[in-house]
Amino acid sequence: MASDKKAKKNGVNPDISDIHEYRKKLKKILKPERYEHSLSVSFTCVCLAMRYGVDLHKAEVAGLLHDCAKQFSDEELIKLCKKENVELTEDILKAPQVIHSVFGAVYARKEFGIEDKDILSSIYYHTLGRPDMSLLEAIVFVSDYIEARRFKAERLPEIRMLAFTDLDRAVYEINHDTITYLEESGGYICKDSYDTYNYYKELMKNRELPI
Repeated sequence: MASDKKAKKNGVNPDISDIHEYRKKLKKILKPERYEHSLSVSFTCVCLAMRYGVDLHKAEVAGLLHDCAKQFSDEELIKLCKKENVELTEDILKAPQVIHSVFGAVYARKEFGIEDKDILSSIYYHTLGRPDMSLLEAIVFVSDYIEARRFKAERLPEIRMLAFTDLDRAVYEINHDTITYLEESGGYICKDSYDTYNYYKELMKNRELPI
């Protein structure tokens, strides 16, 4: 009992006042289902951060704000990117559903005061990923796919379990299934998606894992 009291005394109570403010602001600007998704992603990010030794606060913030620019239409996002001098390649413009992640990093900095580069890059790359993602980037990328409100992906139960045992493998499997779905449905696949997929595919080969 004494040791428990000592542990509580020596522990540091985390300051989450900023997170409360982010939630309030997000709730005002996002649709209810998008807000619930953002909360669920943030909770999943925290769980994975505990598993892989990543800063919990950064993970929660990154997950919470990953879709902070989702309330804008594609046309609005393109205009906002031009206004803020955010480069949009022809490749990205062919897949406008991912522009919110590109502009989201700018929006999180300007409207939410986020300066942490790893958080901002995690927002930027959460849709397409990139080769050799940081742990936080990979956590947000994976959490966006596996969070508890998701239900459509066929292999969700398998990938959810995999995320807590082999994060790189989870990134690979998510890319594999996403690209397969887009190929079968006739959707446009960005070069960045292929680059991410090929990097993690090679990583699996080097580890002599089945692909």
